[in-house]
Amino acid sequence: MLSYRHGFHAGNFADVVKHTLLVAVLDYLGRKDKPLVYIDTHAGAGSYDLGSEFAQKKREYESGIGRLWDVADAPAAVARYLDCIRSTNGGGDLAHYPGSPAIARQLLKPADRLVLFERHGNEAEALRSWAADDRRLTVREEDGFEGCIGLLPPPTRRALLLIDPAYEIKSDYVQVVKTLAAAHRRFATGVYMLWYPVVERARAERMLEALLATGIRRIQRFELGIAADRDGFGMTASGVVVINPPFVLGEQMDAALPWLADQLGEPGEGSFRSETLVGE
Repeated sequence: MLSYRHGFHAGNFADVVKHTLLVAVLDYLGRKDKPLVYIDTHAGAGSYDLGSEFAQKKREYESGIGRLWDVADAPAAVARYLDCIRSTNGGGDLAHYPGSPAIARQLLKPADRLVLFERHGNEAEALRSWAADDRRLTVREEDGFEGCIGLLPPPTRRALLLIDPAYEIKSDYVQVVKTLAAAHRRFATGVYMLWYPVVERARAERMLEALLATGIRRIQRFELGIAADRDGFGMTASGVVVINPPFVLGEQMDAALPWLADQLGEPGEGSFRSETLVGE
């Protein structure tokens, strides 16, 4: 049975790096007028109340978005991300954190579409309620790994696919690669984002090695670490792999990630990776 609820972790350091990247990619794709399809394989509840029982149990947002809330000197990509989060809160105090669907909803245009997959019954119910007033959004309570493939290629030939499971099922490390390979075979020019946690470094690296073995080109990797790698409970780093990234993304993250590592990392243990894994 699936038990993961993102409300426990909303706004943590992993969300900060994932959503800084998501905003940067969506901003770039939004430069064109041609409609875009945004697909999220594990959408969660859409948006999160940081005063809820879930968020208050671990208060992970305090060591993530909470540390950045009042800064005024962030690098451009982080500043843009913070603008989106502050807009969600109406310019007031930090009370709500938008999930990936909410960020996409905020940035996408009237002609764009969002297809949101969520298997967890309670999360899907919350997602449907959150999405009910926007005709651009479609919520599907089914397996996003399987469902996303049939949407590719979209009629407009423009899509961003975000794959970000909880990895509570260890087979997800294998399944994400299979899904990306299948999606890329159908639509090689799509933009793909794969989020991954680093709880066990070896497991994350094996996943990346399997992805490289698919032969897919144009792959970049961006990672933020808040503590030294260790074998044991707890996520010490989090990253995003981007396939067919915007050409400006590497430069943006080269400025953003060292700053985030300094702001969010444990003293002396913050780290980052910004690298091209496969070129043209």
